[in-house]
Amino acid sequence: MKAAVLRGVRDIEITEVPQPEPVGVDSTLVRMDAVGVCGSDVLRFGVGKGYGFPLVLGHEMVATLVEDSPSGRHKAGARVALFPCIPRPEDPMTEIGEFALGTEYDYFGSRRDGGLQEYLRVPERNLFPLRDDMSLIEGALVEPAGVALHAVRKAPITPNASALVIGAGPIGLFAAQWLRVLGATRVIVADIDGHKRALADELGFETIDAGAGPSDQQVLEATDGRGVDIAVEASGLALTFLQAIGAAAHSGHVILLGDLSDDAVLSKEAVSRILRRELVLHGTWNAKITPHGHSEWDMVIAHLGRTVIGTDLVSHIVDMADAQSTFTALADRARWSNKTIFAVSDAARAEAAGVLAGSFSAGVTR
Repeated sequence: MKAAVLRGVRDIEITEVPQPEPVGVDSTLVRMDAVGVCGSDVLRFGVGKGYGFPLVLGHEMVATLVEDSPSGRHKAGARVALFPCIPRPEDPMTEIGEFALGTEYDYFGSRRDGGLQEYLRVPERNLFPLRDDMSLIEGALVEPAGVALHAVRKAPITPNASALVIGAGPIGLFAAQWLRVLGATRVIVADIDGHKRALADELGFETIDAGAGPSDQQVLEATDGRGVDIAVEASGLALTFLQAIGAAAHSGHVILLGDLSDDAVLSKEAVSRILRRELVLHGTWNAKITPHGHSEWDMVIAHLGRTVIGTDLVSHIVDMADAQSTFTALADRARWSNKTIFAVSDAARAEAAGVLAGSFSAGVTR
């Protein structure tokens, strides 16, 4: 079978590889359909941030079952989103369903080969069937939408709650949508990128231009000095993390969703604000797939394409054969992009034109 193998920094080769090996005792063979590109994938490609080479990238995955799952619960032909984390069975965190908080877990696309290949074997509990009316492209968005949902659920959303999301990339806009779904009355989105602010406007959010001044100062002005109940940092910068603290109201919650690319230094004034406003800071990582039927991923699949829009975030759908040029363009920021998805199967490629035709991001002039 064919795979896009990352041989080293900035070096991807489309080559023949062996059929995938079983994963645990209950893995199921799936045909890969589509794989989304995460910022972490670009870092693994561009600077080698990861667990070594060779590696097949891709953890935002949707696929079709080639065979029935071992229990028979999922049948051949079912379209499924694939949860990428494989916990260590004996880990205490696994016992309570906190798979991503365990130690020595395995992970598709970083610690083991991921989705940019024609077939994969996946543990049965990592399979999440799509709704019949969902597209494969939407299926590739389940993972990032789940990350955003897990993050915003860290904070209690009180009646008439207000929120700020700094960073209008895909994760940030998913977070903003989840805040609205979960009951936030006013959600403000900040970004320096006018195209991304336009997308946030299209989705019905109030926006501020982060390039026109510090986001926290603009939010304080917009809220008569009060600030917001929930501030989400989704840009991955120390500066915006500090701005999220600065924007939070008394008893507010600050969610650190972005993986910071630089060191954050808390000034005396920032610490005083945390103390005197009694702010709560939340770290967040991945999503939960337990309990079965009532997990965050189950909620994502129930909402995606209905109350939460995903396809408008997609700017590019490309073929797996173009992996080298695609990752090079993303690493070099050679073109504007929002969410890039690889169409691996013919079924996903057949969807691509229709999805892009209706995508706001794909229609942005850049």
